[in-house]
Amino acid sequence: MASSIDTGPGPDHGPGPDRRAVPGDVTGRVLVVDDDPTVSEVVAGYLERAGFTVHRAADGPAALEAAARHRPDLVVLDLMLPGMDGLEVCRRLRANGNGTRSVAVVMLTARGDEDDRILGLEVGADDYVTKPFSPRELVLRVRSVLRRVSSAVPADESRLAAAGLTVDPAARRATRDGAELALTLREFDLLAYFLRHPGQVCDRERLMREVWGWDFGDLSTVTVHVRRLRSKIEKDPADPQLIRTVWGAGYRFETGPYPSDRAESAAGTRVAADGHA
Repeated sequence: MASSIDTGPGPDHGPGPDRRAVPGDVTGRVLVVDDDPTVSEVVAGYLERAGFTVHRAADGPAALEAAARHRPDLVVLDLMLPGMDGLEVCRRLRANGNGTRSVAVVMLTARGDEDDRILGLEVGADDYVTKPFSPRELVLRVRSVLRRVSSAVPADESRLAAAGLTVDPAARRATRDGAELALTLREFDLLAYFLRHPGQVCDRERLMREVWGWDFGDLSTVTVHVRRLRSKIEKDPADPQLIRTVWGAGYRFETGPYPSDRAESAAGTRVAADGHA
């Protein structure tokens, strides 16, 4: 649809997207999923000129088939698709065991549909762009997401561990009590950031800047990712003890044991002392 995309100075009106707009080129395989041929063609064209290898699909089932066949690094996924909507495609990508679970997802949503954007993040999208959108902005978002994955891990950075959680930045693997966690790319980055900054209060602006690499954006993105991360690492996500909310200030990662664990430990100490006495 013509109103879904703002092509700006496209290929017939001037140069394509400026590859220097984000320092350091990032390339890879991108799957563009959109049933609007104009949107799909324009987006694919901009991504290809930016150095990406691009495949396209026009509906949900075709998207899953293409993802399994081409193993993309990132999927640009429209929310409204025939056959299977983008939310279900994202869910299946995340649940799939054929190597697509770790693929990055940038979802395209209609402007103003906040509930849809939140749902997209809830099912595992790493980022979203609202329609109408600029293809240049989309290219920058794609690079930003992939840069978080491909950025070199400092040579002196070892595994991070606290409160039963272990994160291996080089292998991009996280475990809780020895069991591997199925985290999206952003969830992994967020957990690693918390483990690197234990006990510090981190507001949403700081997390968006340091984890997402954005100087501005929708802060609900951070809120949703924190909620998703809690659902995977907390004993009781409704009563989080690891990622604590500091009202009016942000979030703080606690490295100590759960209050219940401390209470049980204290009770055991009292019993032992009473028994000894």
